[in-house]
Amino acid sequence: MADRIETLGDQVRAARVRAGLSLRELAKQLDGATPSYLSDIENDRRVPSEKVLASLAQILQLNFDDLMAAAGRFGEDTDRYLRRQPTAGVLLRRISQHNLGRDELESLLNQADRLGQQKRG
Repeated sequence: MADRIETLGDQVRAARVRAGLSLRELAKQLDGATPSYLSDIENDRRVPSEKVLASLAQILQLNFDDLMAAAGRFGEDTDRYLRRQPTAGVLLRRISQHNLGRDELESLLNQADRLGQQKRG
């Protein structure tokens, strides 16, 4: 049986429980959020905005990039980059076509980080 991948809601709920927060307490820490909205997120009925994901990551001590990925969001900066650099979209499609696994994706991430450092350095 394949390992079940944690959804965004699973991750948020587990982190909230670990932090000892109720939905109401977490909602108070998120400006404008309601307990029912957070319940919808935890039950994968709603996908929060990038801003809410950033706040959840900070409050619950979660990795923002992991939350964005679980939400299926790229982020505004990445969306703009994809429009300016269509080859990046081709790369994503090729990754999907070849069904690259976690190890290959980690290798690509490391290579992208090295290239970014070389460009800055």
